[in-house]
Amino acid sequence: MHLITLSRASAVPATAVTACLLAACAPAGQTVHGVRLVTRGALTTCTHLPYAPFQFQFQRGKAIVGFDVDLIDLVARRLGVRQKIIDTRFTAITSGQVFAVAACDLAAAGMTINPQRASVVDFSRPYFDSGQALMARRDVRVTPDALGPGGLRVGVVVGTTGQAYARGRRWQTKGYENATTELDALRTGQVDVLVQDDPVVRYWLTDEANADFTLVPGLRTHEQYGFAVRKGHNPALLRLIDQVIAQIRRDGTYRRTYERWMGPMPPAATG
Repeated sequence: MHLITLSRASAVPATAVTACLLAACAPAGQTVHGVRLVTRGALTTCTHLPYAPFQFQFQRGKAIVGFDVDLIDLVARRLGVRQKIIDTRFTAITSGQVFAVAACDLAAAGMTINPQRASVVDFSRPYFDSGQALMARRDVRVTPDALGPGGLRVGVVVGTTGQAYARGRRWQTKGYENATTELDALRTGQVDVLVQDDPVVRYWLTDEANADFTLVPGLRTHEQYGFAVRKGHNPALLRLIDQVIAQIRRDGTYRRTYERWMGPMPPAATG
């Protein structure tokens, strides 16, 4: 995967967000074209790093790059402001906590839309089709029986739909804070197989360091990602995000961005 462009977005340490959450701080904001912003001159995005190819820190610098970052940069551009990225816990996003304390304007975290999350945040229209996938070492035989209770150890990221999927099937799971620690657990033999979103697994497998691993066929799920804003609080921002998603699907920007980060876009991909 070649990184063609770098985002101008800046990262704020997760510890800073935690401090903000504990103190219930509220930055001096502004309203631009009817959109409420928590920080003057910036569209503040909460995410959970790393989650390549959607958002991750570029190794040779401090910029945060990725598919989600590029799409939200387009929303920020429509408002005439820059995008500012804050790294925080995924569960603080899905619970709506980051919005309750005005830590950010929106969340972009490769986040699946589901009823539980939609009860506490407002989602944009779907912008990406995804699904769960299994990744394992090539010499490990992954069968339904092997994944049963007392079987293979399955790595999951805490708070994700992958964790919910595995638990619903009574797989023997081990939870990890983020996708990188989950992958490291597979590489070091702490788990035998991991559950992760299909585009993330496919991205990992483009890395020669993961040549000993493979995507296990047979898992069929369907999920859609959405960007999230505070429940009932910022309808103008939600409309703008939906408008940008619709426009870039029409003018080809979505396809170009998709192929920059993930390769050829399948015909059925949803924007």
